[in-house]
Amino acid sequence: MDFAFNTATSLAVGISIACISYFVFTFMQDIQVEKAQNTKQLPIMFKLLLPLSGNVIPFVRSNMFFEKPRKDAQSQILAAGFDQVLDEDRFLAVNIMMVIAGIIAFILSTAGGNPITGILLFGLFFIYPKAWLKGAVKRRHLEIQKALPNVLDLLTLSVEAGKDFLTSLRDIIARRKQDALGEELERTFHEIQLGKQRRTALKELAIRVQQPDLTMVVSSIVQADELGVSIGHILKIQGDQLRMKRFNRAEKLANEAPVKILFPLALFIMPAVMIILLGPVLLKGLDIFTK
Repeated sequence: MDFAFNTATSLAVGISIACISYFVFTFMQDIQVEKAQNTKQLPIMFKLLLPLSGNVIPFVRSNMFFEKPRKDAQSQILAAGFDQVLDEDRFLAVNIMMVIAGIIAFILSTAGGNPITGILLFGLFFIYPKAWLKGAVKRRHLEIQKALPNVLDLLTLSVEAGKDFLTSLRDIIARRKQDALGEELERTFHEIQLGKQRRTALKELAIRVQQPDLTMVVSSIVQADELGVSIGHILKIQGDQLRMKRFNRAEKLANEAPVKILFPLALFIMPAVMIILLGPVLLKGLDIFTK
């Protein structure tokens, strides 16, 4: 009995600590220690560990085991737009240091008699850097997906009004509120200004961002440029397709909502309704039978 009680207590404490740690990490991710315009803000955990990453970077660069993780990390960092403040070596170094911190937390928790808590903390430290980076990529892709149809409409209007593609792109960048798509377009525009071919800069944009809709638009523009087709006509077609795709996606999410609500409905709402409706009847019946 005591063993079962201690196990249940340890499990409850471990789950509570894991939940608290998750909310703390989420809060730390939103904290901005340094205010800098147009500068990506890293989570506070990364800012605390990055000054120490120089001790681990030589190990990351010299170990052949990290070749594939380095390429994957580089690709995700570029897609998330953090390549100006973070590179793949430092990211992997932070990963290693957080794993070490998780091992220390596990040892301390086990020594304190809470091994379940230690396992949960180790798992949290282990998955947090990768989960944060994947979340950053997903948020950036969603922001680009939402902004792309409107940008294509503006480009179409400017090109059909007689402006060339680069002039239209410059005017749109200057007048739009800065967002993920604006940052990438501005970077591509500056690369073209510095002498890089337009096709090459656009292809690198698609490879860097890795957002399917943007890749499709860039491929169409490059192909139209190579074949001599009117870019304005291509932009109009792509804008219509993306708008229809966004509408279909919203309709799909709306249709999925009733199915997704079934689980919380069956788990939380229905038991409460049953207790309210049948509770008095059951209590009355028990009272009659006990008499």
